[in-house]
Amino acid sequence: MKARAKVLVAGLAAAVAAIASAQQPAPPPPSFAAPNVSEQGARSMAATCAACHGTGGRSASGSSVPGLAGRPAESTVEAMKAFKDGKREATLMHQIAKAYSDAEIAALAAYFAKQPQ
Repeated sequence: MKARAKVLVAGLAAAVAAIASAQQPAPPPPSFAAPNVSEQGARSMAATCAACHGTGGRSASGSSVPGLAGRPAESTVEAMKAFKDGKREATLMHQIAKAYSDAEIAALAAYFAKQPQ
C-alpha cells in the first residue's frame, strides 16, 4: 500500500508540475503606437471634430460651436489644454481633449490653422 501511495503522490506531483509549467504569465498589455502627427494623421483626427465643428473646421452659420478653420494654432492649443486640464468648461470637449496627446493637439491645431475659413 505504501508503494502505491508513493506512486500516486509522485504522479500527482508530476501532473501539478506539468500544469504549472504549461501556464505562461499573461502577456504585457499592447503598447500603443506613436501618435500619427503627419498631415494625413492630423486630417484623420480632424474628421472626428467635424460632427460639431463642421467639415474642415468650418461650423455651420449660426452654430454656437466655434469654427476651427483658420484659427491660429496657438489659440487652439491653448483652448485644448484648458479643456484637458479642466480649466475651461464644456459639455464634451474636456473629455475629448483628454484623449489627445500634446503632440496630437499641436498637429490638429496646425491642421486647422491651415484650413480656409
